[in-house]
Amino acid sequence: MQKSKRTQEHKRTGNLCTHALIACALVSAGCAQQQRRAITAPVSVPDIGKAEIMEVAEDVLARMHFTIEKADVPNGLIRTRPLPGAQFFEFWRSDNVGGKNSLQANLHTIRRTVELDISHHGDQLQIDCDVRVQRLSLPERDVGSSARAYGMFTRSSPSLQKMSFDTWQEKEIAWIDLGKDTRLAAEILKRIEKRLASRVSGEPPVTESRT
Repeated sequence: MQKSKRTQEHKRTGNLCTHALIACALVSAGCAQQQRRAITAPVSVPDIGKAEIMEVAEDVLARMHFTIEKADVPNGLIRTRPLPGAQFFEFWRSDNVGGKNSLQANLHTIRRTVELDISHHGDQLQIDCDVRVQRLSLPERDVGSSARAYGMFTRSSPSLQKMSFDTWQEKEIAWIDLGKDTRLAAEILKRIEKRLASRVSGEPPVTESRT
């Protein structure tokens, strides 16, 4: 009788844990879908010329450690190279906006690419920002012994180890699209708008650290 009672209690506990895990998974999936569907509102700024606005935008991106891949002044387009997400010890960086994005960058290998589109909108210029996020998908590798596990890493510096892959594994490495990072896009637009407001008003620009 006692044994039967214990079995029932274990089953109840197991069911509660299962339901809790399912609930967490659904909430996480819902948050991820909401971020993907969300749209970052563009900002409108005085028309001081595309070239000048692009100069400010490029400087803002550079201070956030993005490298410019393409800058097309006639078409008002700026695109960066993919930037790996900041890790928890890189406290000087600011590309992880919000706790969820910071957690994601520390649990997975992710990278972000920024694209700015500057176009005329009446007597003003409108700046749109799109940030795409990708996660690295690595091929599975059999580890049959501790010696084989050690062989997965190449010698490097004391603070950094690099993984090595066979030729077939390198072909299987892929970047999976995770959608948009609307919070980072909004932060970039806010910084650009602030810098442009200072320039238009004639105030000395605020010196920002490279974060």
